[in-house]
Amino acid sequence: MEFESIKITKPEETNFILGQSHFIKTVEDIYEALVCAVPGIKFGLAFCEASGACLIRSSGTDQGLVDLARENAMLIGAGHSFIIFLGEGYFPINVLNAVKNVPEVANIFCATANVTEVIVYDNGRGRGIMGVVEGEAPKGFESEADVKWRKDFLRKIGYKAG
Repeated sequence: MEFESIKITKPEETNFILGQSHFIKTVEDIYEALVCAVPGIKFGLAFCEASGACLIRSSGTDQGLVDLARENAMLIGAGHSFIIFLGEGYFPINVLNAVKNVPEVANIFCATANVTEVIVYDNGRGRGIMGVVEGEAPKGFESEADVKWRKDFLRKIGYKAG
């Protein structure tokens, strides 16, 4: 029995969503949720089955992202966990509610492009995700200039009106 820290391996700017589900149809239902939320979306998805054949199930619209999801799912190896890698120009904010609304999705651990490590516990029979370490620790409080930068940035990228 031991804890292990698994670093998510991916290109620096690539966003991903890490979660937990509970049923074999997770791959098909998340696929449908993503393509309905953002037509034309590029993504790769992998799901670690925790019973039956205990296979890593996968799907997606971009084979390179599917391969990336499969590789990371194998490293994590935690029961009923799933990982989604989003293509360039696609972001968790655009699909996260659709993923959370999939009936078999039980939990979302993170949705980010930041450097992330997944803390996994292995009891000798199976593995489970205990949590994640994402990004860096805070360096202080935002100043008035930081508030202005944040507000300007959100408008610049189109998430807030003028």
